[in-house]
Amino acid sequence: MRVLLIEDDTNLGPALQEFLTDQGYAVDLATTGATALERVRQYAYGLLVLDINLPDCSGLQLLAQLRSQGVDVAVLLLTARDALEDRVAGLDAGADDYVTKPFELAELAARVRVFARRVSGQAQPVLQLGPLSLDTVNREARVHQRRLSLSVREFSVLEELLSRAGKVVTKQQIVQSLSATDADFSENAVEVYIYRLRRRLEGTPITIQTIRGFGYLLEAP
Repeated sequence: MRVLLIEDDTNLGPALQEFLTDQGYAVDLATTGATALERVRQYAYGLLVLDINLPDCSGLQLLAQLRSQGVDVAVLLLTARDALEDRVAGLDAGADDYVTKPFELAELAARVRVFARRVSGQAQPVLQLGPLSLDTVNREARVHQRRLSLSVREFSVLEELLSRAGKVVTKQQIVQSLSATDADFSENAVEVYIYRLRRRLEGTPITIQTIRGFGYLLEAP
């Protein structure tokens, strides 16, 4: 499951991102409401973990805006406000659940697992191109049912390519997707992961073509 964490705390945000990544999720981090809106327009998320206090807007305002635009992604609120009226306001704004700060990481993990189970029950949790399949819930890739041994970053790059199968994916698009989980991720790093994926896919009919001046295209016969 792909998660967008919207948290402006410079210590808590990266720590939660690392924790959820270790739990097996693909986690992007946004520190403002504006960045979150941009991310939601670009990518399909299974869950938004939304802090109620953001520097450029209220988390509730952001949530209301998303719902008014027809975005129906699940939302888990992070809030320090535990008064009944605040919890009701969050749910009325369109949140699916909430966690009150301070919270235990085990509790957060359990709440996120609930949403992951919901996503796994939705249609097409597996991306497919020819003999290549990507299980986006269990984070497994297979070619002709043979499991590919991929690192977290390799899987994420392959997911970006496969989610846009038949279209050229630019280095910038890959960097934008993965830089949230690695501040040092660069266009040079993209080349490294593309090289590694090609090695992983050797002997299979799946190829990654370089479209010079544009980006990469994932192909199958």
